[in-house]
Amino acid sequence: MTELLTGALIADGTGTPLRPADVLIDDHHITAVEPPGTLPPHHPRRDLTGLVLAPGFIDVHSHADNAPLLTEHDTTKILQGVTTEVVGNCGFSLAPRTTTHADVHNAFLQRLFPPLNTTWTGFAELFHATDTAGHITNHCPLIGHGTLRVAATGMTDAAPDADALHHMRAMLEEGMTAGAFGLSSGLIYPPALFATTDELTALATVLGGNGLYATHMRDEGDHLLDAIDEALRIGHVTGRTQLSHLKATSPRNWGTMPDALARIHRARETGQTVHQDVYPYTASSTTLTSVLPTDYLTGDSEHTLAKLTATDAHAELTAAIGKTTHFDRILIATTPSHRHQGRTLADIADARSTDPISALIDVLVTEELRVAMIHFCMHEDDLELALRDTRTMIGSDGLPPGNGGRPHPRMTGTFPRVLGRYVRERGVLELPEAIRRMTSLPAETFRIPDRGRIAPGMVADLVAFDADTVVDVGDYQDPMRAPAGIPWVCLDGKTVVENGDFLGARAGTRLTPKA
Repeated sequence: MTELLTGALIADGTGTPLRPADVLIDDHHITAVEPPGTLPPHHPRRDLTGLVLAPGFIDVHSHADNAPLLTEHDTTKILQGVTTEVVGNCGFSLAPRTTTHADVHNAFLQRLFPPLNTTWTGFAELFHATDTAGHITNHCPLIGHGTLRVAATGMTDAAPDADALHHMRAMLEEGMTAGAFGLSSGLIYPPALFATTDELTALATVLGGNGLYATHMRDEGDHLLDAIDEALRIGHVTGRTQLSHLKATSPRNWGTMPDALARIHRARETGQTVHQDVYPYTASSTTLTSVLPTDYLTGDSEHTLAKLTATDAHAELTAAIGKTTHFDRILIATTPSHRHQGRTLADIADARSTDPISALIDVLVTEELRVAMIHFCMHEDDLELALRDTRTMIGSDGLPPGNGGRPHPRMTGTFPRVLGRYVRERGVLELPEAIRRMTSLPAETFRIPDRGRIAPGMVADLVAFDADTVVDVGDYQDPMRAPAGIPWVCLDGKTVVENGDFLGARAGTRLTPKA
């Protein structure tokens, strides 16, 4: 299909100033970008007057691995103008899976994902399943270290022996051969939190010094700088390092972002390739089990539940986390029963005339550990400083679709929030630069083929938005509302969003990295 796009100001993804231009799409690709009125007028025409036309946004930190497998369409990203998602982050990928640890694999994934009918073992089989089901957006999969470890050793704090490590390396190689973009880790989640730097480095060598290591670091608070150093050591072996959702958590650590960025800048000065991503909110979101002490997480779910229901659990948790955890800042987002959603642990405790530790134990036990939380733990100044860094990209870090509840509003609002709050309202970024961070920078960093710029020969993944009105609409109590000001999205040359409504086509694909 041929279509001539006219009337828009072009943000071409390079960071150069906006300019008026006409863009010609022919079938799947952009074939011409010329001054207004210079292309032949006989093509079918789409008038985008008053809008900014940009490359489709790239969400570099997504957990929507399961989206193709859902019967219903996950429109949370496409309605934001996101046309490509990097999935498999934080050490959670849907493969590999071994029959030896199949039950543990399912329990591990259900800490994050809704129940899945896992029919695959390796990545080639997983990719066949998701490709057959169809993609709403393009997917760029990473291989999760946590999933590799579960497949090889189950849920244990023991280091993998030589045979297990060899198996992990072989499964990583299979995933890369099947078309994955790199290795991810989530070093606050079991069993990955028990992994040593040497274990991760041994896996990193599989990528041959020219691969990508994306990491939810071991610490984002008191030991943030040490965690950055570890990530850089592993990433140096891999070749490229992506620091996931860079932040400084807990009030006592607010103001440490300058030191964190200085550490990253020094690594770049030595020639290391390192980038980071952020989401534009001062609240994080993860599993509620992450607040528990490490010894509660050393085994499988039954071990954790047994620890929580032991007679001394209340006293142990009070001593370990009672004084350092701000329970009024922890909001329950999603549970299988949908109880407690939208309430803080402090509110739950007050309503029961009990204490927050008791509320924490009860919520985790009754929901069998499958609880997502929102944690108000960051400061606006640190966020804005990280946003200003020229190597910062944007990632939603939204929960997997299909869990229901009240997930973090970043699931529906990340990209319009950057454009509305941090470009238009606060002036943290200029609009062309914000578009570069969402398009060409991630395409180059993750080696995503033929996306990220408006130029002849590029795939026609495009978004048109109103720079004066684009805004996130969802909030923490009602997060699933679609954003405003994004009327048109084109994916692979096909219109998939018209007048802000998803048209129902699964026009995306699973991509493979450029060599």
